[in-house]
Amino acid sequence: MTAKNSNAKWFTDGRQSEMSRISAQHLSFLAVVILVTAAFVWLILPFYGAILWASILAILFAPLHRRLQTALGDRRNAAAALSVLICICIVVIPGLVLLAALAQEASNLYVRINTRELNIGGLVTSIETALPPFMREALSALNLGSLSDIQTRLTSFLLQVSQVIATRAVTIGQSAAQLITSLGVMLYLLFFLFRDGASLTARIRQASPLSPDHTDRIFENFSSVMKATVKGNAIIAAIQGAIGGLTFWALGIDAPVLWGVLMGAVSLLPAVGAPLVWLPAAGYLLITGDYLRGIVMLGAGGLIISMIDNLLRPPLVGKGTRLPDYVILISTLGGIVLIGMNGFVLGPLIAALFVAVWQLFGEDRSQS
Repeated sequence: MTAKNSNAKWFTDGRQSEMSRISAQHLSFLAVVILVTAAFVWLILPFYGAILWASILAILFAPLHRRLQTALGDRRNAAAALSVLICICIVVIPGLVLLAALAQEASNLYVRINTRELNIGGLVTSIETALPPFMREALSALNLGSLSDIQTRLTSFLLQVSQVIATRAVTIGQSAAQLITSLGVMLYLLFFLFRDGASLTARIRQASPLSPDHTDRIFENFSSVMKATVKGNAIIAAIQGAIGGLTFWALGIDAPVLWGVLMGAVSLLPAVGAPLVWLPAAGYLLITGDYLRGIVMLGAGGLIISMIDNLLRPPLVGKGTRLPDYVILISTLGGIVLIGMNGFVLGPLIAALFVAVWQLFGEDRSQS
């Protein structure tokens, strides 16, 4: 072997060794990044709800915060503090008041059912008596059981529902320290997200392992879905729940706040929505012979509550999520089942990011 070949082989071997060492260092650093990130996520997991809602409020109120910062002469601390105060007045205080009213009504309903003040047996009997013979035969063919079985199931279901709501409310009241801590973490983080949100977003973009175009598009999808899911659904749920609760109250139906909140909650589900609450109530009133109140309930539900959903959902939710209704429905239900009420935000958000990432992947494959 000549000296020239020997030097070339030494240079090649040295370069390969150097590249191997750099690759090993890169993999080791990547492993450290993943482990530290996983440990940090595990550390903040108890407050994921507070972090989630601080991020949501920061995104929703970002336009207002920018206007305030401009009006205050670019004083970031004052603008952030004022934005947090507005969030407290618009979101936090009304939410706590509604939660207290809901807990009170759920507790009262549970006590009335448990002490048999609310006669479930008489309610089932009156419904069966009012049904025409062909409907009784149809119900018998469904093998739903005897009248006493239906009464027992209905009583057990209402007891469980009211007890769960009341228990959750009592738990929140008993763990006031945890609630105050989570609320404090949310508001504290919200202040810094308002103040430093732009620079934090720029740092995340810079640190992203994706290309700038991919990062921007994913950020855009994240923001638009967050706004559409929370702002759009929250507006629809609040309007439908308020009108439904007021209708129940005006018709003298027990626990109007409870039914209004329940109506608002189910209105988060596209293609299902508020009729799950007002339609059975209208049916019960009509079957038991209370035609006036039944027709009023049908009119309010069909002409007002459902029309609100049809009018507001396409501009507020559909354009922002760019997802089919069935995807929104399944992802919302899956999110709620897996992680509770926060799932109504995280479910559609994960689904939208899934669709966006696969669209980017498909575009890259088609261009290569």
